[in-house]
Amino acid sequence: MWGSLKRPSPESKRVWASVVKQPDVVLAEAFDEALHRDPNQQKHWVALVDGNKTQLNLLKKYARQHHVYLTIVLDIIHVIEYLWKAAFVFYSPSSKAAEDWVTQRLQKLLEGKSSLVASGMRRSATLQNLSIEQRSCVDKCANYLLNNKAYLKYNQYLNLGFPIATGVIEGACRHLIKDRMDITGARWSLEGAEAVLRLRSLHVSGDWNEYWRFHLRQEYKRNYLSLYSGSVPLMKRLLQARCSTTPPSLPIVV
Repeated sequence: MWGSLKRPSPESKRVWASVVKQPDVVLAEAFDEALHRDPNQQKHWVALVDGNKTQLNLLKKYARQHHVYLTIVLDIIHVIEYLWKAAFVFYSPSSKAAEDWVTQRLQKLLEGKSSLVASGMRRSATLQNLSIEQRSCVDKCANYLLNNKAYLKYNQYLNLGFPIATGVIEGACRHLIKDRMDITGARWSLEGAEAVLRLRSLHVSGDWNEYWRFHLRQEYKRNYLSLYSGSVPLMKRLLQARCSTTPPSLPIVV
């Protein structure tokens, strides 16, 4: 059944990247872009994160600043990584028992029961009399789930059709950045890398033709119109002035 369904294609997708701008600047630009697209906030605003505190604080800050109701979703893949590390406390790596343990708890997470999962694994560690060192990965996973439970309402996200994994974002990063920046023998300055990323972002976002027309207009103004004054070419006037004894009426730029 699911195989017969056609995946929806993204519309008006826009990507960009920067190696010189700070996270707060990049996220501010993201909010500006979103507000430009949806000024009346008639759509659901969703931000996928990996739990980075700086990123979370900035998202909440800009959401308050722009009076935006923003749904923050914690990437399910990052959560699964924590689950696997906790599973290896109770079972040997690559064992079927560890796989089943992760699968059961992932199912509960998808049902929106993150607090139940956290308390359950801690209780199991206590019942097995594990030392603080032995159960460190379990406690780390439980703390991660409890600290981010506001962003783990996967049952609600799935019902609303929201994405719960950052695969599409990471795929865009690989195509936009790694495929160009990481080619064999490449050496980049920050300025050069930033310029190339801007051009690639324009191309991938479908804005290249519009940008190039703008670029040609600016080149025309800078290199053509700025050299004319009335009907007499400025360069011709400058050359004539050099050959006369009268100082030119316009400065000569060398």
